[in-house]
Amino acid sequence: MPSDATAGSTGTPAPRPRAAGALLLCRADPATVGPAAKLLRERMLLTQAGPDWSVLVPEGKPWLRGGERVDSVLAGWAAALAVSVPWPVLALWWDAEHSGYTLASGFRRPVGYVWLANGTPVGEDEAMRTFAARLGLDPVLDMQSLEELTRSDSAADSPRARLLGLLAVLTRAGLTLPVGLTPGEPADRLREVARVQPGAEPIEWSSWRDAVRAELDVVERSAIGPWLRGPKASTAAAVQLAVGIPLTVWGLRRRGTGWAVAGALLVVHGALGLAYDRLRAWD
Repeated sequence: MPSDATAGSTGTPAPRPRAAGALLLCRADPATVGPAAKLLRERMLLTQAGPDWSVLVPEGKPWLRGGERVDSVLAGWAAALAVSVPWPVLALWWDAEHSGYTLASGFRRPVGYVWLANGTPVGEDEAMRTFAARLGLDPVLDMQSLEELTRSDSAADSPRARLLGLLAVLTRAGLTLPVGLTPGEPADRLREVARVQPGAEPIEWSSWRDAVRAELDVVERSAIGPWLRGPKASTAAAVQLAVGIPLTVWGLRRRGTGWAVAGALLVVHGALGLAYDRLRAWD
């Protein structure tokens, strides 16, 4: 009788390996995340995940190319995105062998945690404490829930259960993933769910010029925007020139190097401010 490599001793087919998948959670609204996400130069779908959260769903599967694992790919994306933005980026990933997260924030060293396929935690407790601190979570209530994820638990014997436990903590911080965007689902399923969400936006690389223009639009809509473009920006630039030019001349005549340098900096800042306002008006 021929043997069946896919069957167990009872003839039951062996379970199929769990497909790899990933989500990028950003603590910012989609209008802010979109321009920055284009710099990753990857096709993704962007949608809302709560009042102050967004989720990026990869359209492709780059971890299947070049021999890279899904955790390495997502850690690279999170780190690259976080260095250009003021908000944290949380990468969730899973495959047949393990699952986990990577939290990137600015230029600080990313922090992460891993669970094996049977749910066994293999990370460091300090990582969870750093995770909670960087996201501003409750140091008592939320930390207790996170610590439970670092202990062996027969009731949470799967990576999916561990990641769902992590997301349950983040719901208290405002995260609300759309129904169907669940850790453990295949990448194809996640993509289809994200595509039908209200307001879902495809993220696709176009050119460096478009990416920079989009990023400037986001900055101009922020709190510092009025000081970069518009009447306030023009007035500030004019004042810098009005003060900088005579200060530079006075410093040179008095051989006061420090005053001359200070005046020159004011002149440069003022000139750049006026030039930026003019260029953006023509753009």
